[in-house]
Amino acid sequence: MINTVYRLARARKLEIAFEDIELFGQNAVVRPTHLSICNADMRYYLGTRDAKIMAEKLPMVLIHEGVGKVVFDPTGKCNAGDIVVMVPNSPAEQNEVIAENYLRSSKFCGSSADGFLQEYISISPERLVPLPKDMNMNVAAFTEIVSVSLHAISRFDKIAHSCRHRIGVWGDGNLGYITSLLLKKLFPETEVYIFGTSYDKLSYFTFADGIFAVNEIPKDFFVDHAFECVGGNGSAVAIEQIIATVMPEATISILGVSEYPVPINTRMILEKGLRFFGSSRSGVKDFENTVKLYKKYPEIIDYLGSIVSSVNTVSTIDDIAAAFEKDAQKAFGKTIIRWKE
Repeated sequence: MINTVYRLARARKLEIAFEDIELFGQNAVVRPTHLSICNADMRYYLGTRDAKIMAEKLPMVLIHEGVGKVVFDPTGKCNAGDIVVMVPNSPAEQNEVIAENYLRSSKFCGSSADGFLQEYISISPERLVPLPKDMNMNVAAFTEIVSVSLHAISRFDKIAHSCRHRIGVWGDGNLGYITSLLLKKLFPETEVYIFGTSYDKLSYFTFADGIFAVNEIPKDFFVDHAFECVGGNGSAVAIEQIIATVMPEATISILGVSEYPVPINTRMILEKGLRFFGSSRSGVKDFENTVKLYKKYPEIIDYLGSIVSSVNTVSTIDDIAAAFEKDAQKAFGKTIIRWKE
């Protein structure tokens, strides 16, 4: 079966290629219907990653957030027509201690393997998670990033001490929004406070117990634990502020991605006895738990729907490029690509 794939050849330059899909192996064939552009995709598309990394990765098929319709599954796990979310992480081994998303041998779509920007996807049925039939597909498209937040919160729940009166989330972007929303649902008795730089973005956090501009935090305000969702050039300032604002023996979850090393005030980490842990990506179990969360708290889907910044119906490579360019101009929210039926 001939498949059309859309590769990033160089910064801001997409090209069409054709590949053969094996129909008689063990992989299912899925027709993507809705995809979501992530900041990681944009770093490649805009060419803001290190030149050496760009040279190593390209040409590459982008996108690791997406849902689709099953066309064929030789194993019978899925039926034709099933609506599924595709798990971009593909482990090559199992480990009793290390989760699949941290194994160095695992491949990840849109990074170490081709992503979902294709006419059809050949994927293991074990990497497909069924979605509710009445699911908002624009929200379902970015289930991956929701599962990343849930993964980090699940790890936090196992690590952090039980004093959880206040949790602070640094970052007023998509990741901060999703993480704080899930924290509020999973720990309803805990006060969740958001720390950001834009009041326009902070205005979206209507479910939070409070919002602060990072340069206006009261000197006597403290949180028991914190999540860093800033990344990039703001990582150093955010982590420094978190260290100053958390109570002793706090647990700090690092989720923001920075291209460069970030200096950390180890003296205060030692004085306060702080615990830091990093979380990246997610696995099948996290996707399954995310879908369960959608079903248990359907209002989550409504909140997530409010951060869909645009839905772009595409049928050509020029349409796809236009969607990426639109994402490059947005200030907040998720850009959705919807394939024209």
